[in-house]
Amino acid sequence: MPTHPHKKVFAVAPMIDWTDRHCRFLHRQLSSRALLYTEMVVADAIIHGPRERLLSYSPAEHPVALQLGGSNAEKLSEAIRIAGDYGYDEINLNVGCPSDRVQSGTFGACLMRDPAHVADLVTAMKKVSQAPVTVKCRIGVDDQVPADVLPDFLARMIGAGADAIWIHARKAWLQGLSPKQNREVPPLDYDLVHRMKRENPDVFLGINGGIADLKQAAEHLEVMDGVMLGRAAYHNTGLLAGVDALLDGRLEYLDPDWLALRDAMIAYADQVIASGGRLHHVTRHMVGLFQGYPGARRFRQILSSEATKPGAGTEILTAAFAAVDLSSGLEKAAG
Repeated sequence: MPTHPHKKVFAVAPMIDWTDRHCRFLHRQLSSRALLYTEMVVADAIIHGPRERLLSYSPAEHPVALQLGGSNAEKLSEAIRIAGDYGYDEINLNVGCPSDRVQSGTFGACLMRDPAHVADLVTAMKKVSQAPVTVKCRIGVDDQVPADVLPDFLARMIGAGADAIWIHARKAWLQGLSPKQNREVPPLDYDLVHRMKRENPDVFLGINGGIADLKQAAEHLEVMDGVMLGRAAYHNTGLLAGVDALLDGRLEYLDPDWLALRDAMIAYADQVIASGGRLHHVTRHMVGLFQGYPGARRFRQILSSEATKPGAGTEILTAAFAAVDLSSGLEKAAG
């Protein structure tokens, strides 16, 4: 767990509509040590909604963190009590998401404007959580000057007892930019985040935002305690096969045992289908597996066209893997 300042952590970012339990099961087949995050789950949904569907996951996913959205201390505390039975390895508070839906609930990135309140939330969460409580934030929002506001924000989170802070190295613009644009338009300021780490040597600080491959991840880990990849890990899933070596200080691309991965995903998909799910719920997360491999385009075509059909079975996965030249062993993901 990211509580020791000298233990390096590689995490796959929480991504709404992407990092569901099926996605995380796939990612775990490629790395035994990456820290995996749920999609953001709103505290109200856990309290009033289908909590089993929202919170359940495969034991194989550990270490796995639950990301919560909310701005009410009582509701967040109640959500943590409910989630306690599920055994998450970390509870993370979202102070970075800029979507309209999040803003209407006065949480996510807009909380950057009220660091004292966020500190109160962290204090309340710490009181009830059996797992470490962490925060994922931006370097600032709107017209804030990150170099002015970020040090104060971090100091408040540290004072409240946050076990780790993950910093997305971009501002969020709450008006005028879509969530997608907020991941691409505001400039990255890695230097500021690195400076925050140098000024807080005993606190776990991780960096997120725009990191494209394992080479860049390794460079950040020379300074930071943790590195978090989002879209790069999702769209080029195979790079996760190099994460365990990266955490041991080796930057190398390790070709996954593709046949073992195929068999594990077929067995898993069979279970999902047997419990009322559809093949597509699993395979939609697999289209980024073979970037650059001969046959990768056909692999994607099979999953996109055949796996989405009603009643589709796992023989489609077998056919998709058979379309790829697994012997090519191309070094795809180290960058």
